[in-house]
Amino acid sequence: MNKRQVKLEKTPLDLAGDPVELGSKAPNFNVLDNDLKAFSISDIHDKILVISSVPSLDTPVCDAQTRRFNQAAIELGEDVEILTISMDLPFAQKRWCAATGVDRVRTLSDHKSASFGKAFGVLIPDLRLLARAVFVLDRDKTIRYIQIVDEITNEPDYTDVLNAVKALIT
Repeated sequence: MNKRQVKLEKTPLDLAGDPVELGSKAPNFNVLDNDLKAFSISDIHDKILVISSVPSLDTPVCDAQTRRFNQAAIELGEDVEILTISMDLPFAQKRWCAATGVDRVRTLSDHKSASFGKAFGVLIPDLRLLARAVFVLDRDKTIRYIQIVDEITNEPDYTDVLNAVKALIT
């Protein structure tokens, strides 16, 4: 069996869950928003969706990634919804958003059941964290772009992600 892995400072970490594929419909998942309300992908209608998966907002790279996508959300307009999903507790996510001024990215917590991590194949079970990854879905929730960052201490390729989003807008 060929294991799917990412690295943390060159140490291999196995990924669990079912990997998604380009051109397939995005699987549903259940997470919590910052007010402890249930959220699922079916709650988003007629939007291009960017799902940014991060290990923890309280780390410099995850902080930078989420801030970068917050800025991109302003530039991309109302047709694009950007989600950042981590295993952080909703209380911590809410505090982080207030402290950083992030208000265009919706932060969501997968801590309860790892539903997103399992559904998208980015759960790191040994650490109970999510791998750093970005998924772009069209308005029909078909997966049009996947980037799983090999070394989770590195940022994603924002240019690639944003080009994929812009291709769906035009």
